[in-house]
Amino acid sequence: MKSKAELIVLNHTKFGENSIVLHTLSSEYGRRGFLVKVSPKTAMALFLPLNILEAEVTENPRSNLWFARNFVSVAPLNGIRSNIHKNTMTLFMSEVLYRVIKDQTNEDGLADWLKGQILTLDALQSDFANFHLLFLLGLCSALGFNPDTSSLAPFADKHLKSMEALLKLPFTEALLYPLSGIDRNAIADCILRYMEFHTESAVNIRSLAVLREIYG
Repeated sequence: MKSKAELIVLNHTKFGENSIVLHTLSSEYGRRGFLVKVSPKTAMALFLPLNILEAEVTENPRSNLWFARNFVSVAPLNGIRSNIHKNTMTLFMSEVLYRVIKDQTNEDGLADWLKGQILTLDALQSDFANFHLLFLLGLCSALGFNPDTSSLAPFADKHLKSMEALLKLPFTEALLYPLSGIDRNAIADCILRYMEFHTESAVNIRSLAVLREIYG
């Protein structure tokens, strides 16, 4: 059975000589990997983390690994791809999603929420250094953890006041909330520990080290 779907790229892994598994999130299929044929002529930039693509999907009744082809970019994300800080944020955001959301699960509304987050980051002209922290807190809510001051407190160390401000301030004010690079890194660690507690699994985010270098 073939159908069109809008897929958000989380990651891709090599599969054999001429294929990749494209790990995606979508409203239709939730978190799912698709087998994609590639060649030396394939524009691999299509599959950068958090790209939003339309594709033709072929379901495979005999396997959990379905096929996707004929990709078209839905949004160019020029505001992200031309900015090293935003690009690094998308690496971090996609890795968190890849590790936290289990394969073949479908959280209602999550893909639409994520698309809104991506387009918002793409459109921001400045003052986006706190964006990944707001993304993490928003993801917790989207996954049903409902973070608040009391539930975050055991993970917040000395940063509870700042985390409370990020939770309660309007979005534009939260973006402008004054934090040092060291504080941002520490708060990201605190929220990831909170997520580990709720998902009952280790969330080892390698790209956090890159963010530390940029915002340290």
